[in-house]
Amino acid sequence: MARPLRFEYAGAVYQVMARGDGGKAIFIAKDVHLLFLHWLGEVCRSRGWRVHAWTLMRNHFHLPGELGLRPGAG
Repeated sequence: MARPLRFEYAGAVYQVMARGDGGKAIFIAKDVHLLFLHWLGEVCRSRGWRVHAWTLMRNHFHLPGELGLRPGAG
């Protein structure tokens, strides 16, 4: 059974986290870290998100941040 959808609103603060399947690496090289950060920047600009910090580990990441203030941006 899927969990209920989160209530979303402009300025809401969320902790986004993901891990590799079974503890496997998701960032296998520094280039992959840099590509992820580039992609994250593009998404944040296009969606109006604000990431307050990030932690990129070999097998997981954490991204605390806010949804965009524009309607429909979150």
